[in-house]
Amino acid sequence: MNRPDHRLRPRLLRHHLPLAALSTVFIVTLYVTRPFKDVITRLSFATAYPAIILLAATLLTGPMNILLRRRNPVSSDLRRDIGIWAGAVSILHAIVGQCVHLRGRPWLYYVYSPQEKHIGLRRDVFGFANYTGLSATFAVLTLFATSNDLSLRALGTPRWKALQRWNYAVFGLAAMHSFGYQAIETQNIIWISITVSCVVLTIAVQVAGFLKRRWSARGAFRDIEPDVAER
Repeated sequence: MNRPDHRLRPRLLRHHLPLAALSTVFIVTLYVTRPFKDVITRLSFATAYPAIILLAATLLTGPMNILLRRRNPVSSDLRRDIGIWAGAVSILHAIVGQCVHLRGRPWLYYVYSPQEKHIGLRRDVFGFANYTGLSATFAVLTLFATSNDLSLRALGTPRWKALQRWNYAVFGLAAMHSFGYQAIETQNIIWISITVSCVVLTIAVQVAGFLKRRWSARGAFRDIEPDVAER
């Protein structure tokens, strides 16, 4: 009988160590090369782009398996492990991000201050960027908490898979959050291009995988159809 940790060691060596190394190198590189004067702003920026790239990667593994004619299980260790790192970096970014613009007053990310001419919930680009980011964070926390075998067994495959499909919403919300802040901070075109590239690549590969799966299903149906007709 296999021990409970029979998959853990290979995952640590093949997935987690490379993902940890790549994430650390990317974050540290961005951190030390940014011109911002304070630690919080640097760390917020340095975790933003690794987070969205990792989120995109979670949506690329499934369709890439289909396009490369590889096995595409309901729960893939690689996809799950990328998701764990995407969730960890995203949550770190969300925590740090609450302290960048309004030091000590994070609630003003979501409501207007008494000094502003509007009242209630923010309805400007700043509010849009913050609410999409907050929604993505809550969804990431849910996915992060259920990305394990125990949750898969407890929920059952259909419900667990339906829950994990919220990853599409997370990625969309994260992209909108990123575009919102890029507009607010008038960021360099290279950073906008990274987000656009993640979105375009993810959509293209998802569509290609969907079409490949559909064509394969039609081909299989045509192969079966003559046998049915003969009967």
